[in-house]
Amino acid sequence: MRTLSAFPAPALRSYDWQQQGLCRGLSSESFFTEDREQGQQRRSSRTREAKEMCARCPVMALCLTHALAIPETYGIWGGTTAAERTHLSLRATG
Repeated sequence: MRTLSAFPAPALRSYDWQQQGLCRGLSSESFFTEDREQGQQRRSSRTREAKEMCARCPVMALCLTHALAIPETYGIWGGTTAAERTHLSLRATG
């Protein structure tokens, strides 16, 4: 029996790498650390923890490539914050 998807096949294939991410199945809250209602120390700690997980992830480079291409403007992607990705993008174009 064939299962139909709402997404076209090429889109599904281009995101196959996400199935291998260490973050798969975790709360997305762990990777969106910009909540201003938390103190700076808590935000820094959550950002560090997310980046440590990314550093061990087998698809970190693919995740970063995705985040730069989209571009993802929030959250930790490929071991980088939104501000770090903005800096990388500006360096690449400048």
